[in-house]
Amino acid sequence: MPRTLSTSNMVTPGSLSPPHPEPTDGEQAGQPLLDGAPSSASLDTLIEQLVPKADYYPEKAYIFTLLLSSRLFIEPRELLARVCHLCIEQQQLDKPVLDKAQVRKFGPKLLQLLAEWTETFPRDFQEESTISHLKDVVGRIAPCDEAYRKRMHQLLQALHQKLAALGQGPESLLGTDKPISYRNKPPASIHRELLSICSDPYTLAQQLTHVELERLQHIGPEEFVQAFVNKDPLASTKPCFSDKTNNLEAYVKWFNRLCYLVATEICMPSKKKQRAQVIEFFIDVARECFNIGNFNSLMAIISGMNMSPVSRLKKTWAKVKTAKFFILEHQMDPTGNFCNYRTALRGAAHRSLTAHSSREKIVIPFFSLLIKDIYFLNEGCANRLPNGHVNFEKFLELAKQVGEFVTWKQVECPFEQDPSITHYLHTAPIFSEDGLYLASYESESPENQTEKERWKSLRSSILGKT
Repeated sequence: MPRTLSTSNMVTPGSLSPPHPEPTDGEQAGQPLLDGAPSSASLDTLIEQLVPKADYYPEKAYIFTLLLSSRLFIEPRELLARVCHLCIEQQQLDKPVLDKAQVRKFGPKLLQLLAEWTETFPRDFQEESTISHLKDVVGRIAPCDEAYRKRMHQLLQALHQKLAALGQGPESLLGTDKPISYRNKPPASIHRELLSICSDPYTLAQQLTHVELERLQHIGPEEFVQAFVNKDPLASTKPCFSDKTNNLEAYVKWFNRLCYLVATEICMPSKKKQRAQVIEFFIDVARECFNIGNFNSLMAIISGMNMSPVSRLKKTWAKVKTAKFFILEHQMDPTGNFCNYRTALRGAAHRSLTAHSSREKIVIPFFSLLIKDIYFLNEGCANRLPNGHVNFEKFLELAKQVGEFVTWKQVECPFEQDPSITHYLHTAPIFSEDGLYLASYESESPENQTEKERWKSLRSSILGKT
């Protein structure tokens, strides 16, 4: 019998404090990697360090950290306006005659900064006023080298393509987010069992990975910050942003849908032998997800099998070989702030860094836990220090966690999509919690008074019986 896991209290605030890892080459790890970057500074100082010069270009980790975190204090379009203004002022780009030698040293660095910004945070450039800042500042240096204008055209073309692709968001990928409560189990003409479409666990694990990576691509790194935006005490009475986390929220909905889909598939068959077969199938799918590095689908499958309407099916579970399931549960055990899972995740991350194939690069973290880690980091440290300075040390750690996620989500899926399977995963009807209990009680009768009363209540409310 599985034990019921609750994901609501799996992480405690005291379990996560900003660590001080030993930096290694190439990591966005800590302050020593960023030469000259202060642990705290005024926002003006941090913005000045973002501005390139003829003989200076900020480190990539610094750029990502500031562009990610600055939106807590200033809107991206205003940040870009200030960066462009400083460039014009420092390089004297408003003069009738420019120092071409100086501009030719500065120009490539400016274009590199704009390229990194548009590539990593394309949604910052959805407004035409923001694009006009880019065109204006590049237009000022273009007379010194026509290659700058050509490069800007390429940059804007790539930006428009990226925004167009992101515009086809995950909402279009999901057909039936809302669980359905049936009066009776749906007929075969309406509901086909997953095993009739895909009976190979490895294939289904691959298709789940395909869905996960497709959905992850739509999540912008800025959504992790915007999900926890609090009003800046030194700003106006309004927060910098309203909610701009649609893709992040859609991904969480996908996790919940997969949980309910697993439970629905298990509760649907009328014979316990068939239910046991479905359970064993999903155990094998979960194991393949673990081997691939798809921890999000793995946790969704385990959570679905641990839902009460499934876990109460004692006669069904008696026919299941549960040894493999208990091993997987152990890997995702919340004890010790998910110590076992975090060890497995570090192993997958290391494999990804040393990968010789795209298959080995896959790392799909348990997303709800990643969100909670970032939440507690945000809650555990102030954005500003008592002197009003921005707590940049906090944002270095935030950028490290989010930056790792950005690397993982950019992995191209090595598995060919099977449209029939992915369509089923997105659109197959799923039971609501009440519907699951009804199906569960119909499969194995209520065993105690509490279950009997619940069954009677459900039949009365959903089936219209007294």
